[in-house]
Amino acid sequence: MTELSGSHFLVVGATGVLGAELSRRLAALGARLTLSGKSAAKLQALADELGNAVEGTVAADLGKAGSPTEIAAAVYGKELNGLVFAAGVVAFGPAVAVEDDTLDELMLVNLLGYMRLMREVGPQLVRDSVVVQVSAVVAESPTAGMAAYSVTKAGLSAYGKALTLELRRQGVRVIDVRPPHTETGLAARPIAGDAPRLPQGKDPGAVADRIVQAIVDGEKDLPSSSFN
Repeated sequence: MTELSGSHFLVVGATGVLGAELSRRLAALGARLTLSGKSAAKLQALADELGNAVEGTVAADLGKAGSPTEIAAAVYGKELNGLVFAAGVVAFGPAVAVEDDTLDELMLVNLLGYMRLMREVGPQLVRDSVVVQVSAVVAESPTAGMAAYSVTKAGLSAYGKALTLELRRQGVRVIDVRPPHTETGLAARPIAGDAPRLPQGKDPGAVADRIVQAIVDGEKDLPSSSFN
């Protein structure tokens, strides 16, 4: 059982639909939050909503290589009990037609930004802390028309498995979260291509509830089947 009251979490991707839902639930359980997101206006609105639960904010675009350092600076010297990585972008289209700029942004935001951030803040995670990395069902089942996106999410999951082995002596738990398609609106905002017709996705609030339950209950893996 993980006690959230009084803990300090860094939430990256806090201005996305799922990141915001997770932030609300963590705050409701007494966690103190440092929030990061791409939109300064949305970040401020969320901080205003959550009030005293928010220790600080940092607007940063993970599509830019220096952003992980900017985010890490916001929590430098502070004890961290948790990190939630819920940032991400999506692109659609044939694997052989994805342009370089699209590939670069997918890799920077979905994978490399997280890897660089962990390099910066990993040493600050105290014993019994938790890292939550939000991947996707495509990490389990790579999908046609989403090959590049699938690769970034599969890479995220693989990185998490290695982190689990490396950080367990430090007392840090890593949860790899691979939810099914969720109604976050991300598919309507691709950085390239057009989304195929998708089935009704999961409710973001319900997905956030399941993730927070996993944090509290000490779970280490949340495959897509965990959200049925």
